[in-house]
Amino acid sequence: MVSEIYDINYILVDNENDALILENSLIKQLKPKYNILLRDDKTYPYIFINFSEKFPRLAITRKVLKGKKIKYFGPYSSGVKDMLESIYDIVPLVQRKSGINNGKACLFYQMGKCLAPCENKITQKEYLLLLNEAVGYIQNKSALILQLEQKMEKYSSQVRFEEAMTLRDKIKSIKKSQVKSTLDFAKDEDYDLFIVELGLLKAIVVKMFVRNGKLISTTHKFVNISEDLKDPSEIYKSAIIGYYSLDLPYVPKNILVAFELEEKSSLEDFISNKFNKKVSFIKPKIGQKKQLLDVAFKNCVELLKIDKINTNKINNDLKELFDLYKVPNRFECFDNSHMMGQATVGAMVVWDNDKFIKEDYRLYNLDSRDEYSQMREILMRRVAKFEENSPPDMWIIDGGLTLLNLANDICKSAGVNIDMIAISKEKIDAKANRAKGKANDILYTLDNKIKLTSSDKRLQFIQMLRDESHRVAINFHKKQKRKEDKQISLLSIKGIGDAKVQKLLNYFGTFEAIKESKLNDLKEVLNEKDSILVSNYFIETDKNIGKNNTQ
Repeated sequence: MVSEIYDINYILVDNENDALILENSLIKQLKPKYNILLRDDKTYPYIFINFSEKFPRLAITRKVLKGKKIKYFGPYSSGVKDMLESIYDIVPLVQRKSGINNGKACLFYQMGKCLAPCENKITQKEYLLLLNEAVGYIQNKSALILQLEQKMEKYSSQVRFEEAMTLRDKIKSIKKSQVKSTLDFAKDEDYDLFIVELGLLKAIVVKMFVRNGKLISTTHKFVNISEDLKDPSEIYKSAIIGYYSLDLPYVPKNILVAFELEEKSSLEDFISNKFNKKVSFIKPKIGQKKQLLDVAFKNCVELLKIDKINTNKINNDLKELFDLYKVPNRFECFDNSHMMGQATVGAMVVWDNDKFIKEDYRLYNLDSRDEYSQMREILMRRVAKFEENSPPDMWIIDGGLTLLNLANDICKSAGVNIDMIAISKEKIDAKANRAKGKANDILYTLDNKIKLTSSDKRLQFIQMLRDESHRVAINFHKKQKRKEDKQISLLSIKGIGDAKVQKLLNYFGTFEAIKESKLNDLKEVLNEKDSILVSNYFIETDKNIGKNNTQ
């Protein structure tokens, strides 16, 4: 069986009892090849009481029965039969349903284990007191165990050792069943559950599905945290919309969440309209639903912990993959961004000690026009700062072998030895293959070209660093582009050339300051005619913006 394993996933629960119950539920659902004992229709038993009967009794069932007045206790992975027998030994309840129907006292009455309500020897009110006592023993098994231990000691003192041993075994069995389950509701209820937990770099989304009162499956997904996606509400929204956008065969009316959703009504309307049924989000605060959320949260914490361990392991895996001299811990990744030569910028992001070090990020305004010269300018400026900010263990270059050779030449000329790799999109017919699902990344060392599967954790780690540098570069490019757009708009004023714009910038510092300046302030820099041109331009611009906003 071990040789057949491809991957292992597990769900954390609170105790062994819950583990057995969950195993039973999942085997029924998935019907795995190697499990044969639990693939029939049987499940773990409950104790139930049907309060619609005139003289209710305790009984065992393996199914959730229909009836509004039926109360369930369990399920129990062990000890249920011993518990029921022990309660009947202590509390004289009706032990056979047929006894009530016959209307005649049976052997249990003669043995003192029933008070014969069938012959009206006890009233319904008196019987209900006995039933409440029995329920008390189910809910407080410690009290039941105390009664059995006293009885066991009595038998022992009377040299009735076999009976004492029987009670000892029953006590052991009942103690094992003392744990309360949070994974089986003993009700015919359906829920979907979503819970999100944030780590340092990633968020984890755990989904659980309860059908007929039982947890039948669970799944999870990691989400990279970015500046635009670090609010739990946004991650919940994204996960919920992503899941319920699918054509699902069934959606329950209640969805459990562990967070007060900001757009709760909109999400409810979205799901309700799609599936033509009323759906509600519930954030439980107490009870069994809250306990189920706690189980989900525990799994979130465990999955984030495993992911962090895997990240630490990746550093060693990278050393082996690239045949490095030492394990890399601090990484610097470089990227550049521009739009048809406008607002050309570069960015460097830093990863160290299992997290991005944002205070060490660097942004560069670049003069170069082609990508080769831009990367050369970024790396040269970084190398010039090595005395102030020490070199990392590894450089990651967003580009192919040409840019990697460039980086190596720059480091050699500076007398610095840094391990480095490059990452770029696979090219087919001399073009980057970026079609959806086919954007394969290739890794380059100075000597080799390495192609890893998209599921390889080493590739995913490098992609994460590349994507962060790409995000930072693009955001900086947008910011600088807005500044250039303002400058272009100022240059579009007839009679205001480069020299006059530069004079204004030297005096006021920013385009915003120029825009907010008064006519007399502009006259300190330009002549009266030019000052009026600039002042009127911004006045007209504000008027046009105001008109657009009111339309």
